[in-house]
Amino acid sequence: MSSSIPRFAAVSAVVASALAAGLLAGSSSAVAEDTAGVRVHDIQGTTRVSPLAGKQVTGVTGIVTGVRTYGSRGFWIQDPEADANPATSEGVFVFTSSVPTVAVGDAVSVNGTVTEYVPGGLTSGNQSLTQISKPVVTVVSKDNPVPAPVKISAWSVPDAYAPEGDPAAGGSINGLTLDPETYALDYYESLEGMNVRIGSSRVVGATDPYAELWVTVKPWENRNRRGGTVYGSYESQNTGRLQVQSLIPLAQQPFPKANVGDRLTGPTEGPLDFNQFGGYTLTARTLGTVVDRGLKRETTAAQHKNELAVATYNVENLDPTDPQEKFDALAKAVVENLASPDIVALEEIQDNNGAKNDGTVAADVTVKKFTDAIVAAGGPAYSWRSIDPENGKDGGEPGGNIRQVFLFNPARVSFTDRPGGDATTGTAVTGSKGRAALTLSPGRVDPSNAAWEASRKPLAGEFVFRGRTVFVIANHFGSKGGDESIISHHQPPTRSSEAKRLLQAQAVNAFVKDITAVDKRADVLVVGDINDFEFSGTTRALTDGGALYPAVKSLPRSERYSYVYQGNTQVLDQILTSPGVRDFTYDSVHINAEFADQDSDHDPQVLRFRP
Repeated sequence: MSSSIPRFAAVSAVVASALAAGLLAGSSSAVAEDTAGVRVHDIQGTTRVSPLAGKQVTGVTGIVTGVRTYGSRGFWIQDPEADANPATSEGVFVFTSSVPTVAVGDAVSVNGTVTEYVPGGLTSGNQSLTQISKPVVTVVSKDNPVPAPVKISAWSVPDAYAPEGDPAAGGSINGLTLDPETYALDYYESLEGMNVRIGSSRVVGATDPYAELWVTVKPWENRNRRGGTVYGSYESQNTGRLQVQSLIPLAQQPFPKANVGDRLTGPTEGPLDFNQFGGYTLTARTLGTVVDRGLKRETTAAQHKNELAVATYNVENLDPTDPQEKFDALAKAVVENLASPDIVALEEIQDNNGAKNDGTVAADVTVKKFTDAIVAAGGPAYSWRSIDPENGKDGGEPGGNIRQVFLFNPARVSFTDRPGGDATTGTAVTGSKGRAALTLSPGRVDPSNAAWEASRKPLAGEFVFRGRTVFVIANHFGSKGGDESIISHHQPPTRSSEAKRLLQAQAVNAFVKDITAVDKRADVLVVGDINDFEFSGTTRALTDGGALYPAVKSLPRSERYSYVYQGNTQVLDQILTSPGVRDFTYDSVHINAEFADQDSDHDPQVLRFRP
């Protein structure tokens, strides 16, 4: 490192001399005078937004620490002569748009415009990436040592996540002076664009189809027994998480396949980037080696003959155009990992031609292909009930017409059919003398309620097990689309999608109360992809007045999850029980979310009880 400083100082002197003479391409003596002496840390400044944003800069010098030839093409430079302020980064991204012609170790001088690029667009709420755009680049020398990396570790990352946003700025933290010793987001921002390194770290987000994974540099932070990092509250963002990508062409070095709990061993080093799909990301010039820790898919216990087993499973846009292998894998999971539940509520069953948008809404071909695969896997011959949606009215993939479907094993449980239900006609509760019933079974719950606009309507069904009526309401609440992520410049971030799910939860809660008003001991299960956490306002609305209990809370905190997002293991799928469902066993069966190879991105949930 020490040998590179005088060499680069000589480079800087040569560049300064050239600037003074107005000899560098794209420069003029006037611009040179205005921007003389500007260094990378001057561009980065002490807040998230550059004090030079929108201005032309000339002769910004640095050593190339990484080159990206795909996606957002460009390269990173770092000034090896750091200032004394820990809040100012010494690295910056140079956006070239075309494939860069520089190499790691080049000493360069850059003219260009300082810009703040917001990945995902201004409405995303994301923080911005400071960069130099429309650059004119001069390579002054080659084969210089890369500035020594900053080591990111459990001890360097603060435990507090982010400062509270400035109320006068709409809750934004953009204008706040960075405090990298106190807040994790400030710490990462102070290293934006710099060469960083992590040591051996636990994988907390499996390799995805885009050649990226998540690690944590904090081994103890909300760890669970399978190696994940649990997201247990809005104040528990898990500061040690870091996304890892590779700058090495995949044809040269394939990206490693890793599951949660594996280890990325050895040094991983490269520039610290910021992107739309994960925020601060180590773009590795040197990538560690994945060590397989042998994570296994779980298998739940089979139900006793006197127990009713009810499951919910989001099968991720299943339709007949999917390969047979997907049907077979999902079917095998139902039979082997879920032990052939008596009732299975499926979410994201698409219509008979999938995403082809031609007015088709029936899904009988989809369901038959799935139930046939279950039989072929050694499972029961499930019967099924559902209601076709109106074309294009329930959200999801355009043309797909996703809906919930009940599968049930007729050798163990019967379905009470009360005809008349359709996409727009809602079921209701009737009965007297302590015996509740549905007017339509299957039937949709309150389908005309504005809460369900462009969203899946709940599917209610009446079942009988060993002479006892059981009501099951299958749900797929509105997605989190439109929410700001936890790396938003608003702190706390805006979660706009919660408003719709709150209304949906209130509608389902009211329907459950209609049932228990007739029979306070009724067995009611609200199941499905709730798209929200067990600690959320959505769940509180579902449970209002003691109408329901989120069964996932019967598990230890470290085992409450069905989904992994950006390295956080979290709850999206739930089964909630009415007071009449007293003694039960609950299992979140981890077969997908933690694995690089997935049949769905959700883990199924199973509840067993004696009605």
